Amino acid sequence: MSADATHVIVGGGQAGGRAAEAMRAAGFEGRIVCLASEPERPYERPPLSKGVLTGEAAESAVYLRTPAYYAENGIEVWTGAAAGHIDREARAVALTDGRRVPYDRLLLATGSRLKRLPVPGGDLRGVYYLRTLADSRDLRDALAPGARVVIVGGGYIGLEVAASAVKRGCAVTVLEGAATVMARQLAPELGSWFAEQHRARGVDVVTGAQVAGFEARPDAPERAGAVRCADGSVYPADAVVVGVGVAPATELAERAGLTCDDGVVVDEHGRTDDPAIFAAGDVTRHPNPVLGRRIRLESWQNAQYQAEAAGRSMADVPTEYRVVPWFWSDQFDQNLQMLGLPEGWDRLVWRGEPDPAAGFAVFYLRDGVVVGANAVNFGKAIAPARKLIETRARPDADALADPGTSLKTVLKAAG
Repeated sequence: MSADATHVIVGGGQAGGRAAEAMRAAGFEGRIVCLASEPERPYERPPLSKGVLTGEAAESAVYLRTPAYYAENGIEVWTGAAAGHIDREARAVALTDGRRVPYDRLLLATGSRLKRLPVPGGDLRGVYYLRTLADSRDLRDALAPGARVVIVGGGYIGLEVAASAVKRGCAVTVLEGAATVMARQLAPELGSWFAEQHRARGVDVVTGAQVAGFEARPDAPERAGAVRCADGSVYPADAVVVGVGVAPATELAERAGLTCDDGVVVDEHGRTDDPAIFAAGDVTRHPNPVLGRRIRLESWQNAQYQAEAAGRSMADVPTEYRVVPWFWSDQFDQNLQMLGLPEGWDRLVWRGEPDPAAGFAVFYLRDGVVVGANAVNFGKAIAPARKLIETRARPDADALADPGTSLKTVLKAAG
């Protein structure tokens, strides 16, 4: 592509930042403009619920690159620049402040938006959502020693916040509507095990809890002072944290007439049905050749590697995005890694006793085929587990469960 061309990226998060880097690394010599709606240069979000929230990590650790990097590589990062409309005919992005940026190719890295809990009292002060660096700063200030913190939602973000709040000396309650925590990510048996790990550290984990509303404090009616559930139970709170999931931020793409289906629909290179527009990260629904179906992923991995593939493809170096979905969560002293995206399974194989000190893994099998795996403090299982999923292996279940048989041996025998 000509050095006079302009590539515009809508989104200043991890996907937007990594795509810009990949374009330059692939040899694109034209203009790159990254539109970041937040007043921050590109950064990644995982530390926001962990090190940044506890204060153990400096905020500077979240940024992908220094300001000098962008200057040296000719990448224009416009902070506080929110896109309002895409003019596909004129090939320009209209910002909400009236500015317009022309493009030859455009990348949508708009990520996801928080789902809000539609209950009475949801607009009270003291009800926190965690998505941005500013959110993490505000919540960190609220997690004072002795504070009563009620977390609505027992997904891995909610549990990471719970662990961080305990570290800061707070009294923590987690209210989860499902029968166990991390129900979207884990088998119920492992979810129940994690709930017990939190309870052992003082977290009051309540499952089957249906939140009906937030009640104001008698002495400060503008602030939340309690969470009320449908069964009449009330949980006093100095701070309420809501983590009930996200949805893809497809509004800009939908207004532009791009095909969307629980995400912006793209091909293996990140291209939409408009050949000049690409998308990457949480916002996309894309083909996964390993799983054999279209998926949407909300993960660090997807924001990193799909963005790199799309950036290279936009620089005329076509790059297929092909991965086994991988996620991780750090809670207290436990590192949980998750592989695959199983839609169902008929057998769980536990490798080792569920002991975080020694580490263990859980494999999900369907008709004998490995379709997913979890590892707790057992990172060495990830590479062979990934290969088992990639190859649709049918390992011997007894050997898979035996810590005395190496996973390399299991993998070799299954091949």
